[in-house]
Amino acid sequence: MGMMEKLNDLTTSGAREYLTFRLDQEEYGIDILKVQEIRGYEPPTRVANAPSFIKGVVNLRGTIVPIVDMRLKFNCAKSEYNSFTVVIVLNLRNRIVGIVVDSVSDVMELPPESLKAAPDIESVIDSSAVLGLGSVGDRMLILLDIEKLMSAPEMGLVSMSE
Repeated sequence: MGMMEKLNDLTTSGAREYLTFRLDQEEYGIDILKVQEIRGYEPPTRVANAPSFIKGVVNLRGTIVPIVDMRLKFNCAKSEYNSFTVVIVLNLRNRIVGIVVDSVSDVMELPPESLKAAPDIESVIDSSAVLGLGSVGDRMLILLDIEKLMSAPEMGLVSMSE
């Protein structure tokens, strides 16, 4: 699916709500419908042979949830854990995954006209997982297709839960 189809997809569905969060200097947005809950960071249980960005797993009310540190995944300069560090628990097609981010900003409704195609630039994020850019005032959000990002083969999450 090309960038334009993706944008058309976004723009035909009317305004959408995005949860925005920070990683390093960047602000990202993900579809609020994929977010199950937001919780404080607690050190997960390490998993042998997991990729370095998978910090481990936590037991969330009986469900074993892999915790992905997005800061390591996106090669952020630093990833310190402090009182702002949060885990966004995602519900992706019957798989629950937690992602660690620097902080959660807010929930924002983005009308279709505020979305732009992302320029094709080399980045650590697979460009097919970037839906586009959303601008709100002077803020620029990178809108992620979080489901696609989390189901990429190199995430290794598919085999973990099957």
